[in-house]
Amino acid sequence: MGAPSSGKRDHQKLKSYIVLDYLMKQSDEEHTVSAKDIIDYLQEECGIETEPRSIYRDIDEINKVLYMLENECSIQEAEEAIDDPECGEAEKFIVYDPNRKGFCVRQRRYSADDIRLLAECVYSAKFIDEKRAKRLADVAASLVSQWQAENILHDAFLTDRTKTANTAVYYSVMEINKAMSRGSREAPHEPEKITFKYQKYSIQDVTKTIDRRKGEPYKVSPYRLLINDSNYYLLAFDDRSQEMRTYRVDRMKAVTPTGEPRDGEEAFKALDLETYTQRVFGMIGGERKHITLRFINPLLDTVIERFGTKAAHYSQVDEKHFSVMTEVELSDQFFSWLCGFGNRVKIMEPELAEKFTAYLDKIRSLY
Repeated sequence: MGAPSSGKRDHQKLKSYIVLDYLMKQSDEEHTVSAKDIIDYLQEECGIETEPRSIYRDIDEINKVLYMLENECSIQEAEEAIDDPECGEAEKFIVYDPNRKGFCVRQRRYSADDIRLLAECVYSAKFIDEKRAKRLADVAASLVSQWQAENILHDAFLTDRTKTANTAVYYSVMEINKAMSRGSREAPHEPEKITFKYQKYSIQDVTKTIDRRKGEPYKVSPYRLLINDSNYYLLAFDDRSQEMRTYRVDRMKAVTPTGEPRDGEEAFKALDLETYTQRVFGMIGGERKHITLRFINPLLDTVIERFGTKAAHYSQVDEKHFSVMTEVELSDQFFSWLCGFGNRVKIMEPELAEKFTAYLDKIRSLY
């Protein structure tokens, strides 16, 4: 009888890793695989000959190594823990289920619920295009069994969200991060300005976007990437206005670092990011004003979610009402937000109340 080929002997070095990968994909607490299933897979798919006792040894070694890595201990300590007759079984990553007569991965670093949440967040993000969202969701789902992955991906892709058509978002994010980077100790980098063209829709063809400012590039000093309402925004110091502004990243194209040192350091340091995002997002484009609003008590949670607690002052007015004093962008967007509450909110400053009344009169004049 001839000796086994050197190729098959070399493949033995990979066997433990392949066994772990197979079990990760094919098993969970509801699905098991037998030693024969593993042997058949190794032989038919990988060209590796083996026997049941070798599979048992591989699984035993895998459990020890994973325990060692997870608990940052020595291999000797891992062996003692795994071989402990009283509690060793509870520490194993891969266990044998005598009822189903097979092995399964019982402990994972991430639960199926964790991966489901990640996949749904990725797929619901508007700034990620459809193709990339599916690829990233697949990456997340690879951390659980194929049975769990099928359920997770099916549920995630039922999410009904408008996706960006701008597939260059990731290129833009990469260039923005490169411009904001300070590099490393070996290769330091001074944060720099970027230029880009900013897009908008046109009524002439709503399926396409056109350049704002007739194609004139924007030049800004980038400081932070922010996410709000599933959209990616860049917070930057604008060269033209000399103010901090936010820009939708999926509407930016041709993002290019300029090599010019970044401006606006003092303006950025003066910002409280939490307060800024609460004030700006959803109420963009108006004069900043301090305002006092009176709401009915059941709306307290809603108002706190909008304005936060750090830069807003709340007080009880009477048994049915509370007031909030805060700074807002006084704009049509803000007034439309107030309209959603009907008679459950009241502006307390007469001057601002007159502006709100004028806004309502402007709407009424259309009908």
